[in-house]
Amino acid sequence: MKLGFIGTGNIVSDVITGISKSKISYKKIIISPRNKKKAQYLKKKIKKVIIAKDNQDVIDNSDWVFLGILPQVGEKILPKLKFKNKQIIISFISTINYLRLKRLIKKRLKIVRAIPMPPIRLGKGPIAIFPPNKKVKNFFDKIGVTIEINNEKLSKNFWAISGTMAPFFELLNTLSKWLAKKKLNKIESQKYVVYLYSALADLAVKNVSSPLDVLVKESQTPGGLNWEGINELRKSGYYKKLEKVVNKIHKRL
Repeated sequence: MKLGFIGTGNIVSDVITGISKSKISYKKIIISPRNKKKAQYLKKKIKKVIIAKDNQDVIDNSDWVFLGILPQVGEKILPKLKFKNKQIIISFISTINYLRLKRLIKKRLKIVRAIPMPPIRLGKGPIAIFPPNKKVKNFFDKIGVTIEINNEKLSKNFWAISGTMAPFFELLNTLSKWLAKKKLNKIESQKYVVYLYSALADLAVKNVSSPLDVLVKESQTPGGLNWEGINELRKSGYYKKLEKVVNKIHKRL
């Protein structure tokens, strides 16, 4: 199987890195030359990566084509490209929906919208896809956990949650800087915060079938440090504000 990528931004680089470390069987990865620096980096890092002449060259030499471009770029270039029969198209484009993709591509092909996250480079994290597709699910299950969506409108909810990644890293950044201000070693401070939250995430994964309310309750003792922490944040409206932010992102989508 030959995999083609149109666009060489961060998320495409993450997906390609994840594929290269996985058990996915592929002959070549053909990438577009748009971002020369990243394209050259991927080619140097991964033996099976080939840089195409242009976007049409990617399509001509691929079985599966991944679209990792900005919405405005997709609107401009997709109608000009000629896709092949029986190709599978996987779109990472956030705001071009399924029906619009079909109109832009102008060919009756299997099209799947996917939402990969940066941890995919480590073979971790969720990948929401629409519509459900067995081949695509099996593919992404090798570099993460695939969640199939039956209603495209619901996919907007997943895109909205994906907009909280940077705020999460800023939370880690704020806490590690707080420790460093207390005259603790900067690297050790960061290490403590990152490993703490990584372990907490692992604990949540172990209990993924149970309501998260259980972990919230079990992680605090009345009058204790975590009890104070969560109640102060609730009083400040922190969690309500977080929900408002997600709603705002959702509305944008």
